[in-house]
Amino acid sequence: MKFIPEEGKHLHEDCSTLILPAVSIGNVGQLTADLLVSSMGSEKVGYLDDPYVLPCVGNDAYGPFPQGDLALPLEAYDPPSNGLTVIQQRSPVIKGMMLEFAKNMADFIAGSGKKHIIILSSLDFGKWQKVDMSSGLQIYYLSSANSNGADENCEQLGWKKLQEYDPSQKHWKYLNDLAEGNATPEDTTSIEDELEEENYYASLPFAALFSFLKAKGLKVTCLLCYCSEGDNTSDAFQLADAACNF
Repeated sequence: MKFIPEEGKHLHEDCSTLILPAVSIGNVGQLTADLLVSSMGSEKVGYLDDPYVLPCVGNDAYGPFPQGDLALPLEAYDPPSNGLTVIQQRSPVIKGMMLEFAKNMADFIAGSGKKHIIILSSLDFGKWQKVDMSSGLQIYYLSSANSNGADENCEQLGWKKLQEYDPSQKHWKYLNDLAEGNATPEDTTSIEDELEEENYYASLPFAALFSFLKAKGLKVTCLLCYCSEGDNTSDAFQLADAACNF
């Protein structure tokens, strides 16, 4: 993965926190990234080139009228005042290449000097086992602060740990071993074909990104919400509000 800066610009070293969407159902993570970029008045400082992301191009992602400012698959934005860098991903990863993409992204972020990575993503509402809508949208989290994924600060904010995360379960353990370079070819052959069928959560892009970033020694927090396809604007607003707690 290569970072190409805009002319005269660079990633600000004083922005220690980076926000990164993981493409999933309803595109809530990407909607949230767009909301944060537009509301914070962030400026594009460059784009990322990776062979595992499908190419796409758009015109003026944030301007009210098209001015010919091209929008690319992976772009980096820095705000003028606070410490939140945002990487926006506008197209999916090539099928079967998510682990390679996660490794490349982790290598880039680790070398950029960022200390805390916030991954934004969504989960299929149909997979929700214990539905509780009494308090509105529930934010779930997964953190590298403890080996079991728990984080006291997240709990104090009223978020719930993703109960489906079990680092000893073979699919999560496989991701961890792979990220740390401990997976054997036999592990890869036996796990990859059954990953999506047997463990929905470990098969999602956020899980790969979490595992590879955590293996780099970075602090990683995943913010997650359940949703369906459709208009998920309200979900994006609540996820953005959650991200602004950091």
